[in-house]
Amino acid sequence: MRTAMLEKKRDSKDALAEATPHFHGHRERLRQRFRDAGTDALSDYELLELLLFRALPRRDVKPLAKSLLEKFGSFAEVISAPEARLREVKGLGDAGITELKVVQAAASRLVRGAVKKRPVLSSWSSVLDYCRTAQAFADREQFRVLFLDKRNQLIADEVQQTGTVDHAPVYPREVVKRALELSATAIVLVHNHPSGDPTPSHSDVQMTQQIIAVAQPLGISVHDHIVVGKDGHASLKGLKLI
Repeated sequence: MRTAMLEKKRDSKDALAEATPHFHGHRERLRQRFRDAGTDALSDYELLELLLFRALPRRDVKPLAKSLLEKFGSFAEVISAPEARLREVKGLGDAGITELKVVQAAASRLVRGAVKKRPVLSSWSSVLDYCRTAQAFADREQFRVLFLDKRNQLIADEVQQTGTVDHAPVYPREVVKRALELSATAIVLVHNHPSGDPTPSHSDVQMTQQIIAVAQPLGISVHDHIVVGKDGHASLKGLKLI
């Protein structure tokens, strides 16, 4: 009888081992490494795995994480990718996409908070971080305006236009009209280049000069026009183009 009980106990352990997916131990080791050493100890695909664990609790998500990186290139590009393109990745459904987009929103909220707390001109690196986080990896051009008060603190941050992969229509009088509505005394213009190269085009410079020409007589300063892309950023003022 004792032998039968031992065999039954052993069979139960074997059944439990078979029922526990092989990747559960990997998940706990990855979480522990993150707790002990932080994000620097993890590669991009491992950080993606951590995000996808909650959305896909019964699957080995390592292959999915690697597929996402193969398609988009980096962690930042994965979480910033449009939902339609994320859905093209086999195995990634609504739950996984939601997890990725929550992280993107949290990152944007964090850097925007840093911009709101201090005068923009004294926290320029935070402004650049925010602009890149907000739109550097977007697949279409977006024209954004940061509206500032007389202390150069942020009043509002608005996307004025969204266009195509290489153009977003901009209407100088509409930009200045909105600045007057908000009682802004200065603005920072921002747009992205989906190609990745932030080098300003001739039309970028021309459009900025047109906005300056409309804004200046009304007492509104254009502090800068920043072009962002996944390969970096460019400042028209820094390049002495305005």
